[in-house]
Amino acid sequence: MARAGTVLYDADCGFCTAVAQRLNRCGIRAEVLSLQSVDLASLGVDAQRAVREMPFLGPDGSVHWGHRAWAATLSTGGPLTRVAGRLLGSEILDRPAHWLYEWVATHRDRLPGGTPRCALPASPSPPDGSERRDG
Repeated sequence: MARAGTVLYDADCGFCTAVAQRLNRCGIRAEVLSLQSVDLASLGVDAQRAVREMPFLGPDGSVHWGHRAWAATLSTGGPLTRVAGRLLGSEILDRPAHWLYEWVATHRDRLPGGTPRCALPASPSPPDGSERRDG
């Protein structure tokens, strides 16, 4: 795992893959890997949740999910993306960012790069966007 952390994306989803490719070009220092290329269990990442919500593995052992994963990912970039990451991760934007992330995740099959294969079954995500893994 890279020192700045690792962001995992669903390589079976065209929208997620397109977004991941953009991350590689915009100065994000986090390692960008597909869910399918790593052993999720050994990383402490729930495979079912990871298909629904993007996980970010922090260098401190934390696992952030969804909008909080985006905040952590952006925080590894340059000055402007770090500010965006701090704003996205702020308490005041927590609820709207969660709702926006949920909307994007449930509509990713209809977004640029998305295909019917990207569609997710309807299921709410946990209200908390991060968790601590043991180890």
